[in-house]
Amino acid sequence: MAKNRAEDLLRQLDEGWRLNADGHLERTYAFKNFAQAMAFANKVAEVAEGEGHHPDLHIAWGRCSVEIWTHKISGLTESDFYFGAKADRAFKASKEA
Repeated sequence: MAKNRAEDLLRQLDEGWRLNADGHLERTYAFKNFAQAMAFANKVAEVAEGEGHHPDLHIAWGRCSVEIWTHKISGLTESDFYFGAKADRAFKASKEA
């Protein structure tokens, strides 16, 4: 995907997303504790399994980072940005619970 297209799609996501040094889509979500971060990671994992789209999840106390790219092409596709929006929805739902 061309960098300008990726930047256009990036602007359509919630704040916090960025393109990392590897050209992957990445965001770190903040939580009050480890249990909330883990619960969020499990929600993202459920979405990922349902779609066959598997991000890297990095879980630590009070945070969970989601790193997305399409492994098959070792780069970004529009579906990566759709998945990012779904992670944002899971985050919003976790804050409402």
